[in-house]
Amino acid sequence: MGTIAKDPREDVIQAWYMDDSEEDQRLPHHREPKEFVSLDKLAVLGVLSWRLDADNYETDEELKKIREARGYSYMDFCEVCPEKLPNYEQKIKNFFEEHLHTDEEIRYCVAGSGYFDVRDRNESWIRVWVKKGGMIVLPAGIYHRFTLDSSNYIKAMRLFVGDPIWTPYNRPHDHLPARKEYVETFVQADGAGHAVNAAA
Repeated sequence: MGTIAKDPREDVIQAWYMDDSEEDQRLPHHREPKEFVSLDKLAVLGVLSWRLDADNYETDEELKKIREARGYSYMDFCEVCPEKLPNYEQKIKNFFEEHLHTDEEIRYCVAGSGYFDVRDRNESWIRVWVKKGGMIVLPAGIYHRFTLDSSNYIKAMRLFVGDPIWTPYNRPHDHLPARKEYVETFVQADGAGHAVNAAA
């Protein structure tokens, strides 16, 4: 049997099912035994991922192509660490409140690392560890949260279509059109793992 080539994205983005422990949110929170989640399974939930050259983001042609193809006209950077983020403790608490956005959340880690937790179709938490060079897109309407890992530092590029709106809607906000659309497209999908309305 030939070995399957490893997905290069897995060097910078890994995902696994979380345990139910209330311990420090910055710990990995693996289940016992560990249950890893493939990046293809994340894609079925609408979570897209890339591996990019974080040392050359200013001139990276691949990043440029993604931005053009997806219409990401706005860009800035966000550094999350005790020294750089005003009102750090409160902000970290807010980021870890389960919430959704009415637009995509695009984060490209250019330094450090952090955890983006997303819900699967059965409401279980999947922890997505994004390290330097990893870029993820969380679809509008997906319930999620963010925390630093034990290194306590991430520098992320934030991208957005048009003028940025960072409004978080803490759970429950199931009545929002973005949530309804997400559920129809990614949760109520057919058994083959394809969204019923993916092409719509």
